[in-house]
Amino acid sequence: MSENLPSHPLLHFPRRRCRSLRLIYEGLNLDIRFEGAAVSYGARQALQPLSLLLAENRIGVIGLNGSGKTTFARLINGLAKPTAGRVLVNGRDTADERGALGDVGFIFQQPQNQIILPIVKDDIAFGLKSRGVPKSEIEARVEAVLTRFGAAHLGSRRAHELSGGELQIAALASVLVTGPDILILDEPTNQLDLKNRVLVQRLIEGLPENAIVITHDLELIAGFGRVLVFHEGALAADAPAAEAIARYREIAG
Repeated sequence: MSENLPSHPLLHFPRRRCRSLRLIYEGLNLDIRFEGAAVSYGARQALQPLSLLLAENRIGVIGLNGSGKTTFARLINGLAKPTAGRVLVNGRDTADERGALGDVGFIFQQPQNQIILPIVKDDIAFGLKSRGVPKSEIEARVEAVLTRFGAAHLGSRRAHELSGGELQIAALASVLVTGPDILILDEPTNQLDLKNRVLVQRLIEGLPENAIVITHDLELIAGFGRVLVFHEGALAADAPAAEAIARYREIAG
């Protein structure tokens, strides 16, 4: 398959650096715990009580629309709060401790919606400014994260000029510049053409950070060691990719 990959400057990551970073991140004890966590909106149960431990570097999350997978993911970084039970990230309760939220970055399904400022480098810098990072450090960190993805040429571009794959790069840079060690990606290949889909897949494969990928793109998570399948607000399967995908196909009919 690799022989047929389209050529693109963003596909040529600094692999030696990525391997070194991966060793650092895999050395961290990723510890996400759901302890009877549930979410309901009035009479509607969006997520049934769930207890499990997440400790793998790559985790896929699949399910039909409305199955609860996005609610599950949003509990991890505090975008949603459990109405019962709790969620702990590296020992900290996401409902009570703001510090826990700094461990988790979230890339939304429409990355253009989370890019606030018109110029890419300004948008990347915005998250650092809001965290009180000294001005003297901001420019260097913005340059470093763009260089990491071979995307220094995007820094002065306007967001509305970017391709779908380049928007994903910009969104990733704006999140990763703040230093989370856990990244949640919601439908990262949604509505991308083949070239940009391959770009994003290779990008995810090269990330040293821990990644939780929510997707309908089964090929994207086919190599993952752990995949969760949600159905009607409940966890229907928790297994290696091949077994989980087979279960998902049964549910989908």
